[in-house]
Amino acid sequence: MLLQGQTAAISGAASARGIGLATAKLFAAQGARVAILDIDEAAAKQQAAALGPQHLGLRCDVADKASCQAAADRVLAAFGQIDVVVHAAAVAAYGRFAEIPGEVFDQVQKVNVNGTANVARTALRHFDDRRPRPDGHLVLFGSLVGKISTPYLSPYVTSKWAVHGLARTLQAERQGDPVHVSLVEPGGVSTTIYDKAASYLGVQGKPPPPVYGAERCASAVVSLIDHPRRERAVGVFNPVIALGFRMFPAVYDRIVAPLVSRLALSDEPVADHRGNLFQAQPEPLPAKDQR
Repeated sequence: MLLQGQTAAISGAASARGIGLATAKLFAAQGARVAILDIDEAAAKQQAAALGPQHLGLRCDVADKASCQAAADRVLAAFGQIDVVVHAAAVAAYGRFAEIPGEVFDQVQKVNVNGTANVARTALRHFDDRRPRPDGHLVLFGSLVGKISTPYLSPYVTSKWAVHGLARTLQAERQGDPVHVSLVEPGGVSTTIYDKAASYLGVQGKPPPPVYGAERCASAVVSLIDHPRRERAVGVFNPVIALGFRMFPAVYDRIVAPLVSRLALSDEPVADHRGNLFQAQPEPLPAKDQR
């Protein structure tokens, strides 16, 4: 197996239903040594221990350049190398643009945009310094909303357009380079980002159908490591939706708000809140266990 004996550092990988942890589990099952990086250090250590004693859990605040470099240094000290970096950390906020506090909008950009740049910069500098020649694979997570727009998610949409732009820029700069940069573009995925998102809309968001499991995204990451390419969509309708957004903007704009309200927002009212934007949150209970 291609991942056997390799070392992977995966950001945002401590959430029990997250894409990062699903990727970590799949990498570990294929023989890779995994460093789980997350702003919640206790959760990162717990998830790494569950994978096995050869794996590592570390605190990493992706919005902080120094924290990213410190985490990379600790992974290198423990394993001697980093072959793959997967950046899965992200946050979201719901609401009409004018009603979302400025500091909330800015925090989403700080985590999703600056965080992606910080992780990418740290990873690429390490890959370029590898001997006897540069080598490595950086996998970034975009989104279907990095190619379209949707109401009530302006901070997240803005951030993912930026992530897509950065990824394509890096790919252009790395054309013909032994260091690979790939972008995964999920549609609706059943993760806790919706539960933990800030909301100023009176309701919480939920993944739009068709909804996939985080494991499908993890498989996409492994596929990209096996067969490097620029992009990999996870969602059968993603290309159709993106085409409609580009080719029929007036029609798209008329129907998208009703569809989002019906398919991507919950029915239960919630008070305005900041979610996990400014501090880590405990994992939400599965619906059957909530009291």
